[in-house]
Amino acid sequence: MVDLESAEALPAGAGQDGERVVLDDTRIQRALMRIAHEIVESNADLKLLYLVAIPNGGVPLARRLAQNLESLTGNAPRLGILDTTLYRDDLATRGTRPRLRRTEMPSSVDRSLVILVEDVVSTGRTIRAAMDALMDFGRPQSVQVVALVDRGHRELPIKIDYVGKNIPTQPGESVIFRSGPQNESSDEALEVVVQSLVGSDSGLNRSQGVGELT
Repeated sequence: MVDLESAEALPAGAGQDGERVVLDDTRIQRALMRIAHEIVESNADLKLLYLVAIPNGGVPLARRLAQNLESLTGNAPRLGILDTTLYRDDLATRGTRPRLRRTEMPSSVDRSLVILVEDVVSTGRTIRAAMDALMDFGRPQSVQVVALVDRGHRELPIKIDYVGKNIPTQPGESVIFRSGPQNESSDEALEVVVQSLVGSDSGLNRSQGVGELT
């Protein structure tokens, strides 16, 4: 994630000057399958799994991860979507009213093994907000975190349990997750790019959570 107001994820493949693709759809799918194997190996009772996606970017990632887990175990994990907007730690200092995103939690998280799914993690503040929001839905047995990209620059002691790729970045760079239709019969195409903010609109193309907590 980054630290400014985020926009919706842009269509995959919508390249711009000053950016480079670091993960294409094939590599993302490979990373998510590896993460699915790691989840299966690390947890004894897989029937307790409850994937919770942080919108926007966490949603398509969690859906693919759920499909991978079902293919490995034969059981489809529960899947929810959790908006963290009202749990941000910068609400009192923001000059604009944040845009709320949808929350769809099909059941309580009581006694569940919750796995938060995020696209890009940096400071750890969005994950902290997600953990606070999660407690409104019960008392989970444990909480683990999946991040497709960990770009470093942590400001809070947040641990990422399953990482697709570590991408060290400079202050003038933004890591952007994009999703868009591949064709009528397939899933969304996904990609991650690193974009230089020098000479560009630094508030553009953010797919991370609302704003730049990450």
